[in-house]
Amino acid sequence: MKSSRREFIKKSVGSLGVASLVTVQACSGEQEPTLHAHGLSNLSPMTGDIVPISHEEYESRIEKARKMMFENKIDAICIEAGTSLYYYTGIRWGRSERMFALIIPARGKIAYIVPKFEQAKAQELIEIEDDIRTWEEHQNPYALVGQVLKDRGINRGRVGIEESVRFFLYDGMQKELPTAQFVTADPITVSCRMIKSPSEIALMQRANDITVVAYKTGLDFLKEGMTQHEFSDIISDAFTRLGVRGGVFAQFGEYSAFPHGSRKLQKLKEGDILLMDGGCSVEGYRSDISRTVVFGEANKRQREIWNIVREAQDAALAAAKPGTTCEQVDAVARDIIATGGFGTDYEYFVHRLGHGIGLDGHEWHYLVRGNKTKLAPGMCFSNEPGIYIYGEFGVRLEDCMYITEDGATLFSQQSPAIDKPFA
Repeated sequence: MKSSRREFIKKSVGSLGVASLVTVQACSGEQEPTLHAHGLSNLSPMTGDIVPISHEEYESRIEKARKMMFENKIDAICIEAGTSLYYYTGIRWGRSERMFALIIPARGKIAYIVPKFEQAKAQELIEIEDDIRTWEEHQNPYALVGQVLKDRGINRGRVGIEESVRFFLYDGMQKELPTAQFVTADPITVSCRMIKSPSEIALMQRANDITVVAYKTGLDFLKEGMTQHEFSDIISDAFTRLGVRGGVFAQFGEYSAFPHGSRKLQKLKEGDILLMDGGCSVEGYRSDISRTVVFGEANKRQREIWNIVREAQDAALAAAKPGTTCEQVDAVARDIIATGGFGTDYEYFVHRLGHGIGLDGHEWHYLVRGNKTKLAPGMCFSNEPGIYIYGEFGVRLEDCMYITEDGATLFSQQSPAIDKPFA
């Protein structure tokens, strides 16, 4: 069976030309490969020409949020450290028990709530307006939020709380401002973030391009007996050499039926399904790609199931057009899998079809039953149907797409076949 494994290696990575110091024979087990780091020496960063989000775009996002606040009768929104803070300001700030918050009022200057000892660092990062309120360690930061709102005449108004704000922060603000009405900020933050700009699409495209190169590189090192952790480590190293942080989880054989993996140690053997899922980020914007291949020669059942999943992915891609609802796209893929003989509902296709993606790997909206949100240009989703048979194997194919006026456009090309993971 060495020849079939060698043929798989040639098909899956022959077009890339990286890892040239590791031969096909080494990967097939006929000789020991050199250290994988040597085989990654041809990789170099793919980020040199990246164009970050501009100062002007951050400002336009804040103005869009303000417009939506007026439409939804919300007087201010509160955001803490995280991806929404980064979305509106470009500031990356780690979360801790200390409050670091952004207040965007419908009228007036935005304001930051900052620990006093972090003021100098915050001032290095803050580029959009500069009403910075600081608090010492013994002081109450929620009083500063109250003062910001009172200064803008909205202490009795409606204050939107971004969905990821932790409860203790919300609770502190609510106690400090008992006359304010606290509501969800989703109509503003979700609505802004789910429609990606051309700049965001470009960053996500680069993240996907890098992910494809990292995956191709990792597949060049497949060998019998390697563990899933060894395989993941090679791809993580490839991401680093390509100039980003990224990773992958991989499952072999029967454990590929676990959609998000098993903790058990696995060793690759002839005929195993390999399911890999992961990605990276570029300027905070994420990729997410899954590939299912066979180490060696695929059998008839593996090919048949893989082909059904690919057909479901094709059908969902064709259905993803402006005006179609999220649940309709999910249903199209689910029907293909049911027609192929793999149950109804969530029997074998155990999860939703897809999730939104952007600064978070999973974000609004979701391609799932019950979600009647209509697709619109600028929305981005994963398209990842799967069939999972516990005790046997699982197959998932995932490529992300963005919606245009004419339909869906893929960030990465679909797998042509089970023995050809990349076009």
